[in-house]
Amino acid sequence: MTATAPGKIILVGEHAVVYGRPAIAAPVWQCVATATIRAAAPGAGCTLHAQDTGQQLRLDEGSVEEPLLLVARLALAQLGLDRPDWQIDLHSDIPMASGLGSGAALSTALVRAIFRQAGSEVDPATLSALVYESERFYHGTPSGIDNTVVAYGQPIWFVKDAAFQPVHPGCALTLVIADSGVRSPTKETVGDVRTAWLRDPARYEAIFDAIGETVVQARLAMERGDLPGLGVLLDANQGWLEELAVSSVLLRRLIDVARAAGALGAKLSGGGRGGNVIALVEPAAVDPVCAALRAAGAARVLVTQIE
Repeated sequence: MTATAPGKIILVGEHAVVYGRPAIAAPVWQCVATATIRAAAPGAGCTLHAQDTGQQLRLDEGSVEEPLLLVARLALAQLGLDRPDWQIDLHSDIPMASGLGSGAALSTALVRAIFRQAGSEVDPATLSALVYESERFYHGTPSGIDNTVVAYGQPIWFVKDAAFQPVHPGCALTLVIADSGVRSPTKETVGDVRTAWLRDPARYEAIFDAIGETVVQARLAMERGDLPGLGVLLDANQGWLEELAVSSVLLRRLIDVARAAGALGAKLSGGGRGGNVIALVEPAAVDPVCAALRAAGAARVLVTQIE
């Protein structure tokens, strides 16, 4: 039994979303995580093999705080199963610690595969709730946006502790995603922003408010199909992320290169200091922007559409 789950990008609103402001996110089906389950010998128990990291994890051993073991145990408990004799193989072509939601995607694929192996399908709300528990170990204080967008597989408007809303763009959005090649765990940047917020809450609340207003305007631009207006808002969001000190010299260079090559707007996506840059482009600019980003040192370039 096999199940997959997509990567994700945050279009606008990262970091501020942890503090109750809105964000917009979308799935990226050009990179996916896959979980495959097959029967093991009777009495063999359940083993998870994470092919990309070389991990071999037994369900009846190890710390419950290992995220994949945790979410597997929670899914089996939801189904009323105890220690099935299964071999579970996990693979992902989503770079880790890159802002593309690799942890949420792996956990989502794993939970889906477990339910299917048990002869059931998991509804998106249950799936998202289960995956959120593993996200706490990846990110420390997650907003819940990654598990939501990956579990539902559609563009969403997200506010922490509120029901998400689907977002319906007035026209297709073409995005170029450039991987900087620098791994940067979201947990670290989220923790650093929290430390700074605790030192100077008034300043950081004002920045979060500004990001939140940018997200509101970005949704309106998306729904109108106003691509130039949305590009300006991506640039504005990047400016506020720089105020939060989560950008970097490399990310800034990739952003500048994308803009110079014809992107309507560009920003980092995710935790920052590494990971990915996203650039909003018109179809005619896809090839020159991709070429410019590769020439500037991007480790990987993907093109996706939000519809």
